[in-house]
Amino acid sequence: MNNDIRNFCILAHINHGKSTLADRFLELTGTVDKRKMKVQYLDQLELERERGITIKMAPVRMTHTLNTKPYILNLIDTPGHSDFSYEVSRALKAVEGAILLVDATQGVQAQTLANLQSAKEAGLTIVGAVNKIDLLASSDKTRLEQIVKELANLIDDKSENIYKVSAKTGEGTEELLSAMIGKIPAPSQDNDLIQGAMLIFDSFYDDHKGVVASVRVFGPAESSFKIGDEIYLSATQSQTKIKEVGYFSPELKEAPVLKTGEIGYLAIGIKDPQKVKIGDTITKLGVKIKLLEGYKEPKPVVFVSFYPEESDDHELLKRALQKLRLNDSSLVVEPDQSEVLGRGFKVGFLGRLHFEITAERLKGEFGIKVVSSFPSVVYKIKIKKNFQTIIRPDELPENYEEIWEPMINLEIIIPNNYLSRIFPLQKKFRLEDIQTTTFGDRIRVSAQMPLAELISDFDDQLKSVTEGFASFSYTLGEYRRADLVKVDLLVAGNIVPGLSRLLSRQDYQREARRLIKSLKKVLPRQQFTQSIQAGAEGRIIAREDVRALRKDVTGHLYGGDRSRKMKLWKKQKKGKKKLKEKAVVRLSSEVFKELLKK
Repeated sequence: MNNDIRNFCILAHINHGKSTLADRFLELTGTVDKRKMKVQYLDQLELERERGITIKMAPVRMTHTLNTKPYILNLIDTPGHSDFSYEVSRALKAVEGAILLVDATQGVQAQTLANLQSAKEAGLTIVGAVNKIDLLASSDKTRLEQIVKELANLIDDKSENIYKVSAKTGEGTEELLSAMIGKIPAPSQDNDLIQGAMLIFDSFYDDHKGVVASVRVFGPAESSFKIGDEIYLSATQSQTKIKEVGYFSPELKEAPVLKTGEIGYLAIGIKDPQKVKIGDTITKLGVKIKLLEGYKEPKPVVFVSFYPEESDDHELLKRALQKLRLNDSSLVVEPDQSEVLGRGFKVGFLGRLHFEITAERLKGEFGIKVVSSFPSVVYKIKIKKNFQTIIRPDELPENYEEIWEPMINLEIIIPNNYLSRIFPLQKKFRLEDIQTTTFGDRIRVSAQMPLAELISDFDDQLKSVTEGFASFSYTLGEYRRADLVKVDLLVAGNIVPGLSRLLSRQDYQREARRLIKSLKKVLPRQQFTQSIQAGAEGRIIAREDVRALRKDVTGHLYGGDRSRKMKLWKKQKKGKKKLKEKAVVRLSSEVFKELLKK
């Protein structure tokens, strides 16, 4: 039936060589001609090549002959950054096995552990491999054996079963690929799925085909889906006909049919992205079966409002976000409105990098420049024993009793000699419940930290103090009562909407001073002096002044009595005072944009 199919993915920490290993597999199997081969072949987004990281999972179908028998290998390359762990979780549902890849020069890192845990929970067969052995000198063989032993202990295997490869030179990659055939089980049958079912694990939009769904077929041995079949999408209760089926080669390659155990794509002629949901079960029309186990709805943790730089681009931004959400179902999009920037969208992300990547994709793929608000998280507010949630500080009610903020469970892995450099970050980022354990020749630091601190510059600061040797991963924790202060920014005595912040009591004054200095640099001068203030808890905690534009009202006078000049100066001063009393200072969208950029 499907004994010749193997479905697997590659899991690793960021920059441990997943995409390079996938390149070698593509060459070994002849899936991509060597003349057409390029670095990170499966990373189709230009942004992925620029940053050197995988953002989107990428499936590909390969064929490989072992002992004269041909096999179909469906590989899914996955991202390594913790912000894109949802991509990894979806890939795990479509495969039976995984290569857990570790960099020989760095060893097991934080995201390695997180990915391993996810793979175990999914019940996958795990094959360990150590990459970049070409970078180790002969004197470092002891180090290599130490990493091999470390990885073997993690996956409960023997050191001799860990494969040593160099994805760059190709050393050991053919042995690893052949091992996947022998160690990973073939897709199993499920006779309860009458006539079969398909799980949508990804999707994207094609200008000609409409919505294209990436699917894995489950069911009895004889199950299949082909062009013309009438199908039913369970989540949206939609029905349609299959317009095209095929597999990833890695480009779309049309095929006559998709059978049980295979991974491929469906073009179903639907133009509305809202009608196709990641994790949905597709069946043949009229067939009632148990739904396939999909995915937990991703919970966005960072919220940012996007506004088009050009107000006329609002509809373009709306359509662009819909198309992005089609192949990034973790995005949550809601309409939003700003007094200064006009209509926009409040978007939920899985982390700061996720937010940055999305903003860059809007610009690079759709040509839309956006202005983004300050990133925020979801707070819980207690009022008379009841809780409500807020995202923006200006939503904070006056009669609140307590503020609770989301926490994360943080895991940091660092070399032993860098441990002392971590502790200065404890106060700055409000690290709590710090615990350390020895992890080979490194230290594993476990701690809890407010999510709001993670989306500031924690990553940059951690890399800085450890000279880039630290790695970290995190999971969402519980809410915890917090001592936060709402800080408002005022210009000429008026609160500026959209610039209020919820800050920790321990550093809200320092942050307030930084904010008003930034605003002073971008605020245009007027005919009168403008005061920029930061207010909190009913008092002003910081202030800067933007000097008034000065017109020389005495320039036309030559010599004579000084009293004439004094009269003109007094008259000018009186006029400026009257103007200041009547004027209402409003930040233009240009000033707001510049401030947010800073």
